[in-house]
Amino acid sequence: MAKKPMEPLVIASKAKGVLKKAGCNTAGDAFEALNGYIYWLLEQAAKRAKSNGRKTVRGHDFMAG
Repeated sequence: MAKKPMEPLVIASKAKGVLKKAGCNTAGDAFEALNGYIYWLLEQAAKRAKSNGRKTVRGHDFMAG
C-alpha cells in the first residue's frame, strides 16, 4: 500500500522566491523533501515538550539537539 502524501506546510512559491534571490534553482522534489523535514522538526519539538512535562511547544524546543 502506498504511503499517504503529507499535507503541504510550505508555500512553495514563497520558498522558491527566497532560493531564487540566493541565486539557486529548485528541483522538482525540493519542496516535498522540505515538507518532510518540517514534519520531522514538528514531531521532534512535540517529543521534547512532552518529555519536559509540557503540552505547549515553545521556540527552544526546535533548537534542542
